Amino acid sequence: MKDLYNNLQVRASLTVATRTNGTVNGTAVDRNYNGSMFHSVLCVVHTGTMTDGSVAVTVEESDDNSAWATATALQGTAPTVAASDDDKVYEIGYLGGKRYVRVKAVTTGATSGGVFGATVILGDPRVAPVVRP
Repeated sequence: MKDLYNNLQVRASLTVATRTNGTVNGTAVDRNYNGSMFHSVLCVVHTGTMTDGSVAVTVEESDDNSAWATATALQGTAPTVAASDDDKVYEIGYLGGKRYVRVKAVTTGATSGGVFGATVILGDPRVAPVVRP
């Protein structure tokens, strides 16, 4: 089947929350989720109200879900979200070949911070239709 429901899996990496200064490593997303071995990855960062400070977003990759490195094989640019970026959506394609990906956010200069989260969309599975949990 060529519909999205049977060929995509959506996983949370950074839960939506209000964050102030500091680093948050998102939850790892396994590209082999439920044995489907997804070939395509899209990281989506979504903001709510951004009061102050800035958030530098990066995509990280890992072979073993233990040793992480900043991914460089990307489509688009990992954003730096500013206080004026309320209710925006940023898309970053991952082109690397590592099994695990996650979104990392580093917030600086914040007093109240801002609301944001990140979702990882897995597509183009080797085995379809995908198995829903």
